Amino acid sequence: MSTPVTEPATDAAASAPQPLTMAGALNAALRDAMAEDDRVVVYGEDVGPLGGVFRVTDGLQAAFGEDRVWDSPLAESGIVGTAVGMAMYGLRPVVEMQFDAFSYPAFEQIVSHVAKMRNRTKGRVSLPMVIRIPCAGAIGGVEHHSDSSEAYWAATPGLTVVMPSNPADAYSMLREAIDSDDPVVFMEPKSRYWSKAELALPVRTAPMNRAEVVREGTDVTLIGYGPTVRTALDAAAAAESEGLSIEVVDLRSLSPFDDETVGASLRKTSRAAVIHEAAQFGGYGAEVAARLTERNFFHLAAPILRITGYDIPYPSPKLEEHYLPTPDRVLEALASWEWDLA
Repeated sequence: MSTPVTEPATDAAASAPQPLTMAGALNAALRDAMAEDDRVVVYGEDVGPLGGVFRVTDGLQAAFGEDRVWDSPLAESGIVGTAVGMAMYGLRPVVEMQFDAFSYPAFEQIVSHVAKMRNRTKGRVSLPMVIRIPCAGAIGGVEHHSDSSEAYWAATPGLTVVMPSNPADAYSMLREAIDSDDPVVFMEPKSRYWSKAELALPVRTAPMNRAEVVREGTDVTLIGYGPTVRTALDAAAAAESEGLSIEVVDLRSLSPFDDETVGASLRKTSRAAVIHEAAQFGGYGAEVAARLTERNFFHLAAPILRITGYDIPYPSPKLEEHYLPTPDRVLEALASWEWDLA
């Protein structure tokens, strides 16, 4: 796992390391980007005085005014559609969808216009915009508040789709997404908003289009992203006592996919499993498994596994613990392989 690098101080000295949650890191990234570039605007449902449902935009309207941070109507298609126009005319809008499933009314805008504008105009018009989507479950929310829709966006050419799993990546990747001249769907795992790390801001981690090996191992590669990186790390720690050495890869970028890093890990271990919260059928893990198999078939000692949510709508809060992938489910899946250690 690469060590976060504090950026060289410019106008002000870098802050001393301090505990920071992922939500706090995202807030700091927005605040720093807005301070450095007055083209950056932030809007969405309840992002103004309230600071967003998860307080990611807390204090931004007070700091930058209502002309740069404002509450939108409850109209996701309108939020994204107006951002398209703003981006075409030189602004860098960062819009929030509030909850994952709330983004579906904006699907047509994102797929038909955000993703296609550069191609449609033969490169003459770019859309430097970020669509922030709090995603996934494990917060006791009901179905419209716990979806994992990453496969929809990752299957759409023209979109960069990323998902951080820790505070350092959250800060660094959001800053990079805002700086990008092309649209970025920035997915934020809600269950990780309160995870903490010691950070000295500003910080830059690996480029947002690169995966990272966050735990070295020799027997199996566990592939996760967003909330399931923690699941993979916990499974790897538990497996260690049983003599199984597990390598964990944090994808970070879902589209584009980092074939180089993930493929190198698979060729090293010869076995892999993908973990995600979304349903298995047609899920993002299917693409990962197929892609890795096509490119690394003769290095595989066993079929690539998928440990995922079940093929049902997201359950009620009382049942979500039975739906979500857990370290125990991961280890049970790995035990299903035939292991020939001779």
